Amino acid sequence: MFLFAVFAGTILVSAQPGQDRRSFDPEDMAKRQTEQLKELLSLNKDQEKKVFDLNLETSRQMRALREDNRSSGGGFEGMREKMGEIRDKQDAKMKEILTDAQWKKYQKYQEERRQQRGQRRPGSR
Repeated sequence: MFLFAVFAGTILVSAQPGQDRRSFDPEDMAKRQTEQLKELLSLNKDQEKKVFDLNLETSRQMRALREDNRSSGGGFEGMREKMGEIRDKQDAKMKEILTDAQWKKYQKYQEERRQQRGQRRPGSR
């Protein structure tokens, strides 16, 4: 009986709303993204701060765009195009922050992520 109570409690706690570790809160997203890049690219402290600020700015812009699109009933294609513009600006700023070697690694990482997303999306081939 005790084991069942512990097991049931674990399931309930892990199923709580807002407890998803993949939160869409801009600051949480920026922290996760920066941590990944810090490790992947061996960022120094100055770069880490700049990358976090850039990721936070980008996450906030993406969130605002999704909310605006949701409230206006806008189409996915228009939003997708605007997201691409935001990402292009982010990449331009990222290139200024990173060394040439880090930039090449970053580009490879971004391409791998795009391919992974494409594989998960039905009908994307």
